[in-house]
Amino acid sequence: MSINHVTLLGRVGKDPEIKQFDSDNSKASFSLATSERGYTAKNGTLVPERTEWHNIVCWKGLATLADKYIRKGNHLYIEGKITTRSWEKDGTKHYMTEIVADKIELLGGKEKERDPFEDPPQGEPVWKEKNWESKGINADDSDLPF
Repeated sequence: MSINHVTLLGRVGKDPEIKQFDSDNSKASFSLATSERGYTAKNGTLVPERTEWHNIVCWKGLATLADKYIRKGNHLYIEGKITTRSWEKDGTKHYMTEIVADKIELLGGKEKERDPFEDPPQGEPVWKEKNWESKGINADDSDLPF
């Protein structure tokens, strides 16, 4: 058995770039920064904060929503899988590692950090590749037990 699953919490580095392939298929790509806090080791050595940049890709309906709502500086929660693609240009082979998102949650804007002890704001969307209704709840509630 194997698992390819990644969870990221970070800030958008640039507005999404959109490519429309046909009426039903589009791709959004953007960068996401995640950071590890700096610290002082037991021996007194100062280890600085480290920022890692990730290439995020989403497709179809999720790409449409990313184009509409995601902007540079937004705080996002992303779930997806790691993929690597390669191509050859001018005789040199190039590689790119990307996160293909299948769930994106907009946590807040770039203006201010939300207090983690506050109740989360209502109406902020959670988007999934196959089920991207707000908060992951289907509009059809006929299968609810009450």
